[in-house]
Amino acid sequence: MADDITTAHNASESRYEIHVGDELAGVIDYRDRDGVLDMYHTGVEKQFGGRGLGTRLVEFALTDARDSGHTVIPTCPFIASFIDEHPDFADVRA
Repeated sequence: MADDITTAHNASESRYEIHVGDELAGVIDYRDRDGVLDMYHTGVEKQFGGRGLGTRLVEFALTDARDSGHTVIPTCPFIASFIDEHPDFADVRA
């Protein structure tokens, strides 16, 4: 398995993605509600589990949202937990 890990914002699909090599390893799905991103689902494919990819993806998505001037509704419990555990991201919560 490749260790070439990349993250991206796929705005046309309303999701954030993490890839391992050429494979889509995980996503965060969201709904854009007039600049407030409702992040309602995070998923990492089983074969990529246990590598911290979900955490890495959440950090990327929240940083991107902040840098783009968006706030986030963390409907997904994984994202809500991440924000609770990382107070430096509290300002991103809508």
